[in-house]
Amino acid sequence: MLHKAIQTLAQFMALLGGVVLCLLVLMVTISISGRELSDLAHSGYLGGLGEGLINLGVGPILGDFELVEAGVAFAIFAFLPLTQLNGAHAKVDVFSKAMGPRINAALGTFWSVVMAGIIILITWRLFVGMQDKIRYGETTYLIQFPIWWAYAASLVAAIATCIVSLYCAAMRLMGQRLI
Repeated sequence: MLHKAIQTLAQFMALLGGVVLCLLVLMVTISISGRELSDLAHSGYLGGLGEGLINLGVGPILGDFELVEAGVAFAIFAFLPLTQLNGAHAKVDVFSKAMGPRINAALGTFWSVVMAGIIILITWRLFVGMQDKIRYGETTYLIQFPIWWAYAASLVAAIATCIVSLYCAAMRLMGQRLI
């Protein structure tokens, strides 16, 4: 039952990260299209249609790169729980292939514990960084949204990653298979 809850959490976070990435792709597509249409409208190649586009305010989305920055940071953290649960991190197993299953299981346990420790450290520092952004009232340059919002979204995903990583480490330490 706990495994099902952890799996549901990891899948939900990955789905949320995927939705955010899809929305970012859509936004960037609209922004680039608007930028190109605006350039065409100002060049005079579109004639009267160009004037209409200019009057409609067609152009790039203000602060698109700021939103992409925040959204991608969240998405990266959102994909980590499912990656950890499935053991899908990038591996270089040149040497470990030649070792037996017991040594490979011990290595898997070791790296699960290390990942749990590292993600806890990252989450703690993310929390500290978020507190600094709140305290100093930092905002993005163009659209002026508070930077701590991006930190908070990433922190939620990082906490989910902590939960999954601790679960994976505990299961491995007890000799349980995760996949």
